[in-house]
Amino acid sequence: MQRSNDAKKLLGTIINPCELIEYQAGAVVSRTILRKEAGTVTVFAFDKGQGLSEHIAPFDALVYILEGHARIYIKGKAFLVKAGQILIMPANRPHSLKATQRFKMMLVMVKNQ
Repeated sequence: MQRSNDAKKLLGTIINPCELIEYQAGAVVSRTILRKEAGTVTVFAFDKGQGLSEHIAPFDALVYILEGHARIYIKGKAFLVKAGQILIMPANRPHSLKATQRFKMMLVMVKNQ
């Protein structure tokens, strides 16, 4: 699988993930910084009140909150996560999230074997 030019520029550099993406009013913004067959690393910026509707993914996912806080739901159970915290979401379980304030997160998805 080929790397995108964007990802190539980041290789071998020190990165502040919060600087990789900017907030946009009334929107969810994402930027994939690494894409492999085994999974992806993506940074997100959510404006207050924005979210992702319930869905299922075939990957285990590590969510690292970079700024702000959000409410993440896994199989209907709510987790309030804030900057500096990590939540691991299991594959194939329904999950969603809602920005209780502006927040940024890094999502690391790892394919189950």
